[in-house]
Amino acid sequence: MHRFCSLVLLSAAALAADDYVLGPDSQPHPGVPKGQVTKYTWNNSQVYPGATRNYWVYVPAQYDGSKPACVMVFQDGGGMVSETGAWRVPIVLDNLIHQGAMPVTIGIFIDPGVTAGAAPDGQSRFNRSYEYDALGGRYAFFLTQEILPQVARQYKLSSDPNDRAIAGSSSGGIAAFTAAWERPDAFRRVASFVGSFTNLRGGDGYASLIRKMEPKPLRVFLQDGSNDQTIYSGSWYLANQEVAASLEYAGYDSKFVVGTEGHNAKHGGAILPDVLRWLWRDYPQPIKASPGIPGRRHYITEILDPGQDWEIVGQGYKMTEGPAVDREGNVYFCDAGASRIYKVNAGGKVELFKEDTGGATGLMFGGDGRLYAAENARKRVVAYGTDGKISVLATGVEPNDLAVTSKGGVYFTDSPAQKVWYIDPAGAKRVVFDASSNDAILLPNGVRLTPDEAFLVVADTVGRSAWSFRIEPDGSLEDGQPFYRLEIPDDVSSGPLRSGADGMTFDSTGHLYVATKMGVQICDQPGRVVGIIRTPGAHDISNLVFGGADLQTLYATGRDSVYRRRLRRKGVFPWEPIKLPRPQL
Repeated sequence: MHRFCSLVLLSAAALAADDYVLGPDSQPHPGVPKGQVTKYTWNNSQVYPGATRNYWVYVPAQYDGSKPACVMVFQDGGGMVSETGAWRVPIVLDNLIHQGAMPVTIGIFIDPGVTAGAAPDGQSRFNRSYEYDALGGRYAFFLTQEILPQVARQYKLSSDPNDRAIAGSSSGGIAAFTAAWERPDAFRRVASFVGSFTNLRGGDGYASLIRKMEPKPLRVFLQDGSNDQTIYSGSWYLANQEVAASLEYAGYDSKFVVGTEGHNAKHGGAILPDVLRWLWRDYPQPIKASPGIPGRRHYITEILDPGQDWEIVGQGYKMTEGPAVDREGNVYFCDAGASRIYKVNAGGKVELFKEDTGGATGLMFGGDGRLYAAENARKRVVAYGTDGKISVLATGVEPNDLAVTSKGGVYFTDSPAQKVWYIDPAGAKRVVFDASSNDAILLPNGVRLTPDEAFLVVADTVGRSAWSFRIEPDGSLEDGQPFYRLEIPDDVSSGPLRSGADGMTFDSTGHLYVATKMGVQICDQPGRVVGIIRTPGAHDISNLVFGGADLQTLYATGRDSVYRRRLRRKGVFPWEPIKLPRPQL
């Protein structure tokens, strides 16, 4: 159930700044079992090489090792773990666990890394902003692959994300949110105090991403003060209001509390006990993603069916690619690594269709009933007839993906050569776009016709756009522009900055669905990303197609698996052009 508060969490939040005092739950009491805090040093990081940091582990007195404990991670650990500072988290945990307001929870308090200079008098490199303010999954990877496993060597930690919380203040606040946002399979409960959701390193983008991304199973608490700082990167108070409004719009179980303080821990420390009560309320009931309200609030609920999720169609392949739909709604896909093509029938059963397919990576049915294939390894484009006969349409190229017009013309991308080719209905082929001559498209990949066949769309894997070209009567391409602006993940640990745009498909309203590193990005006719469907499974996805008898099931290929998901939108057959509705501009 969504809960949102714009002003108060408890009476202390409405008091004057001088009245933000630590309450009884932040004070030690006789008879309350006291947990043990132990300090450690971590200097063996592979994620942040060369950095050294301190971290502290709080183990409640109630922990006996008989079963895994819940976990809560606190950023800027040295300040949070102190029992004489503004937060006094160990004392708060002692009291709340003793009261039963929190489960038995092991606290991990971790400082940002510091890399010492080589010269004795050299300045050190301080990682706090690099680790905390950055978007992307790097910091979450550090926590889940290095720190948590290290602590788990001594204590039994629950791996259930519902049993894990994360918190921080200022840059530590956005770090906590980012870790849970990137890894809801690792953290479900988030508390951010005076969070730095400004453009220090792109944090201002969350206000938009939260509204576009399919809701995640998170519970989020935000606190800020009306006198928080305003500097070169933005206003903290305005930024937190934007994030809070976006969480409310997207239906998250969230709460935003505003006080009168500035950029400090006075208000946050005073309300910390009640924040933790709210964060862990109803435990152990699991935190689930909001289904949203169809037609209202989160736009993506107009596309997604809340009752449907991704399901696996098949797995164990070497490299799945190039799904295509036939007239009956059956879906075909390539296993490029095994040089095979498979068929998924209406009942979801997968059966082998062709072997020795020349490393085919792209498929598309034409109006003539033939299955067109981009045989990348054999460097040719072919068509499989209904009688099983193979017709060779082009040779001496390295086709990646292809699109077939209703009149029998074929467009295909030659990614290594940075070219788009066209084979006309008479069989003549020619280059219709050469990106290598103008660096417009760095790596042309997926290619699709708009449902009315007025334009050709080409995805640029390295850039952030899918390009749109007007199709001339002779098949030539004119007036190309980077029309569809895609979101790009900020995660240098996964390679160069790129959208990862690959295969695409359209629905009957003219919305474009693009397989990217961030998930399935959905663009409206004017070229704006209006929604992002989370990626199925643990890997990137490569291509998409609508299938099923009614064309309302979205199929996705991704490395060794094929997935599908029922949507509220309907796909189109590529050989049956339709008139598109006028877009909302």
